[in-house]
Amino acid sequence: MEGRMVGREGEAERISVEIPPEAHGERIDRVLASLLPELSRERIKRLIAEGRVHAGGVPVDAPKRPARAGERVEVLVPRDPPLALVPEDRPLSVHYEDAYLAVVEKPRGVPVHPSPGHETGTLVHALLVRFPELSRAGGELRPGIVHRLDKDTTGLLVVAKSDAVHHRLARLFAAHSVFRGYVAVVHGHPDPPRGTIVAPIGRDPRDRKRMAVVAGGREAITHYRMLLACSSVSLVVLRLETGRTHQIRVHMRHIGHPVVGDSVYGYRRERSGTPLLLHAFGLRFTHPVTKEPVRAYAPPPEDFRAAFFRLCPEGSTSARVPGDSLAPSAPPPEEVWARVEKRLRRLVYGTEEVPSDSFRPDRAGD
Repeated sequence: MEGRMVGREGEAERISVEIPPEAHGERIDRVLASLLPELSRERIKRLIAEGRVHAGGVPVDAPKRPARAGERVEVLVPRDPPLALVPEDRPLSVHYEDAYLAVVEKPRGVPVHPSPGHETGTLVHALLVRFPELSRAGGELRPGIVHRLDKDTTGLLVVAKSDAVHHRLARLFAAHSVFRGYVAVVHGHPDPPRGTIVAPIGRDPRDRKRMAVVAGGREAITHYRMLLACSSVSLVVLRLETGRTHQIRVHMRHIGHPVVGDSVYGYRRERSGTPLLLHAFGLRFTHPVTKEPVRAYAPPPEDFRAAFFRLCPEGSTSARVPGDSLAPSAPPPEEVWARVEKRLRRLVYGTEEVPSDSFRPDRAGD
């Protein structure tokens, strides 16, 4: 961020920012929360009360004190004590492994790496049992982690066993050279039934803990295609071209079709007990060392399938995508699901079978 400086002072981090002209006269706690998204407004209020926020060298006496354009504000943030990463012998599903990297499946409700409030029980803790040597390029608390999934999203992740491989994988993701396939159940029926959402994502100005489509946000591109439609929900397959925080969940809400079970970006009337119906089913990329193709597929978990058929009971499914139907009529649930999985597998393994289907439709929803 322009005008921001960070330093160390004992057991605290000193952050210095300059108040921009457009923030003149606003409450200083609100301005700092906007300039420092890693700090919540409540945290900033506590720091002010503790005398850890100075403006022009003078302690800020109240959160409502007006900010002044051009003044330099320093915030002294106590550093949390370092977390100790202790390997935990937890179930781990490995879909691919070699000397350089692995593709693993993350269960529902498991955070990818430790964070305040989630110091144990993460995917990283399980990884350390199976792979003692992992890259540290992403930080000491994120060994091996090249990309992430939300805590309640299930599915596949690639992990790196060395810093060199980590950097090479990161370049593949940055170049949009990794196929990342997702399947979701969303409210309503997307119209058009296939397209691309191009909408920038950044912090929600009304709630810094959420993301939103905002002017000036980072570029975000999501391709989608509806596979099945029921009376009130649809089964949609998606592909990420970029990897912003909560991207699919934010984009689907943006076009009016939030993911079912999403307690943050979904509808308030969401049925309680329904899991987040978003699953990362496929990864496909060229190995950064051997240059061989790496493909991995993980079917949606049983609770995903069960929730879908509760929302879409037998006889209610229909093919709504012109020229892309799974069946001419509504078959039994087992047959419907078998056809869905066949389509998902083809997106991961069967590129040679569908050369005209690159899953890159014309952009829509700008």
